[in-house]
Amino acid sequence: MRKSILVMALAVAVLAVAVVVPVGAAFAGTPGTVLLANQDGGGGADMHIDLAVRQVTVTPVRARVGEAVHVVVLIENRGEGMQTTDAELLVNGKPVARQLFTWGESPGQRLYRLSFDWDTRGIVPGEYRIGAQAFVWEDASPFDNRLDVTQPVVIAPATGEFPGGGTSGGSATETDPRFGKSLIGG
Repeated sequence: MRKSILVMALAVAVLAVAVVVPVGAAFAGTPGTVLLANQDGGGGADMHIDLAVRQVTVTPVRARVGEAVHVVVLIENRGEGMQTTDAELLVNGKPVARQLFTWGESPGQRLYRLSFDWDTRGIVPGEYRIGAQAFVWEDASPFDNRLDVTQPVVIAPATGEFPGGGTSGGSATETDPRFGKSLIGG
């Protein structure tokens, strides 16, 4: 027991010296400020990071099993910094497709348009909710990193009828109401 206390005291002393001694002093150089990995401007901790999924468009909203459903997602970079992030296509809240995109490379570029194709082969006919999300751990406002289309996509059997009749086609767009239409040309 006494040996354990001695080892613990020694470990605490070594840790205290490692934290207190400036980097330059440990290597016989000039003392300087010690920066942690996320404090040097490269990790994003000192930047205002804010991605927002602003618009999701689904075409068609009435499709047959086996047809591709095309989804266009508009993401706005409202902050600063640069990073590569996953954007995900969601069906009934679960990711079905993912793509990496890099934002912040060009200071003037604020909008990013991504395209997904949802393969409906093997899908059970019915109604499906489509959405998109772009998640960043350091995001200042994570509440706007996801947007779901309120109109469901109806998938009919490959050779059957749509509920209530009708044919394939149509589209639905959900736009975040806080998003200025002037930014998307509307």
